[in-house]
Amino acid sequence: MLFSFDADAQCAMCKQAAETSLKSNPTSMARSLNSGILYLMAVPYLLMCFIFRKQIVQLWRKFFPKASQTPAK
Repeated sequence: MLFSFDADAQCAMCKQAAETSLKSNPTSMARSLNSGILYLMAVPYLLMCFIFRKQIVQLWRKFFPKASQTPAK
């Protein structure tokens, strides 16, 4: 690597702030923090499904053919 950057992770700090906020007020920023994490987690999967939707459909049809599409014996 040409460059090295220090990344200070704040996971423990965010967790502590969310836990104390949730204990004192159940409708606080901890709920929003959890929703934000779920949103950030889901977006890449949704984008990949949208980009590769044709390949996913082809794969689905390959493994789960309809009964009317199967050849008659």
